Amino acid sequence: MALKEGARVLITGGCGFIGINLGKKLKSLGVSVTAFDSLITGNRSDAARAELDVIEGDIRDASALSRATAGMDYVVHLAAHTNVVASVSDPSRDISVNVNGTLNALIAARDAGVAGFVFASSNAPLGDIEPPSREDVLPSPISPYGASKLSGEALCSAFSGSYGLPTTVLRFSNVYGPFSYHKGSVVATFMKSTIEGVGLTIYGDGNQTRDFVFVDDLCHGITVALQSNQHGGIFHLGSGVATPINQLAKRIIDMFPDRTVPISYAPERPGEIQHNYSDISKARAQLDFTPSHTLDSGLAATRDWFIREYES
Repeated sequence: MALKEGARVLITGGCGFIGINLGKKLKSLGVSVTAFDSLITGNRSDAARAELDVIEGDIRDASALSRATAGMDYVVHLAAHTNVVASVSDPSRDISVNVNGTLNALIAARDAGVAGFVFASSNAPLGDIEPPSREDVLPSPISPYGASKLSGEALCSAFSGSYGLPTTVLRFSNVYGPFSYHKGSVVATFMKSTIEGVGLTIYGDGNQTRDFVFVDDLCHGITVALQSNQHGGIFHLGSGVATPINQLAKRIIDMFPDRTVPISYAPERPGEIQHNYSDISKARAQLDFTPSHTLDSGLAATRDWFIREYES
C-alpha cells in the first residue's frame, strides 16, 4: 500500500537530523509534511532547506501537540531526549520528555483518528545483552533513557490494544548521515572533530561495538512502516553489522588523508552498552527493509556533506 499523494504526515522532532531527512523523502513521494519541533536542538533553517512546514512547540505541551495533529493522516514520533549519559545524570528529564511526551503524542493521534503512528525507539530498552538485538529478547534497560523508550513502546502497545490506534515501534540502531552536525552521536562527533583538527576521544578501550545505519536507509524503513499493515509490531532497523569504535575511528581518519588526527582514550561512561548490533531479519521479511549503503559508502556521503557545510 503506497502513501497517497497529498497525505498529511506530522513528524515530531521534524527539524532534527532524522526528521529533516525523513521529511525530504516523504515530500519526494508527494506527501504533505509538517514538522512539530521545540527548536531546542532542531533547526528551522534546515527545515526551510527541506521545504517543510514548521510548527514550533514542545511535545510536553499536550494542547499544542493536539492542535498540530488535528487533520493529519499519519504521525511519526521522533521527538525525544536521546543522550544516554545525560539520562543517568538527570533521569527526570527523560521521563518528562520521552514518556509524558509520547503519551501526549499518542493521545493526539488517537483523537485525530490517524491511519498510522510510528514510534522511534532504540536498542536501549534491551540493555547490555548478548548481541544481536532482536524483537524476542526480554527488555532489561540499564539507563533511564532505555527505560523511557521501553515505556514508550509499552504505551504504543496499550493504545493499539485499548483504542485500535495503528502503532508501529521501530528500534533504530546508531543513525548517521547528513544534517547531523548538531548531534552528539559518535559518527557526527568524529566527523566534526576530524574536520576541526581537534582529535578524537574514545570512551573505553574502543573495542565496544555498534550497528551504524545510514539515515537514507533508515528513512526508507520508516516510510515502509508507515505504509505497512504490520501495526502493533516491533522492528529493529539497522545495518545488521557490528563495528568496533576503534575501527570506525580509523575509517573516518582514513577519509581525510591530508590530516593528522590524534586519538585519545577516556574512561567508559555509565549507562552505555558495550556490544550491540541488530538482527534485521524480521524487518527484512515483513517490511521488505534492506539497507542499500555500506558503512564506507555512507561515511563517504556523510563526510562530503560535512565538508560542504563547513565550507559554506
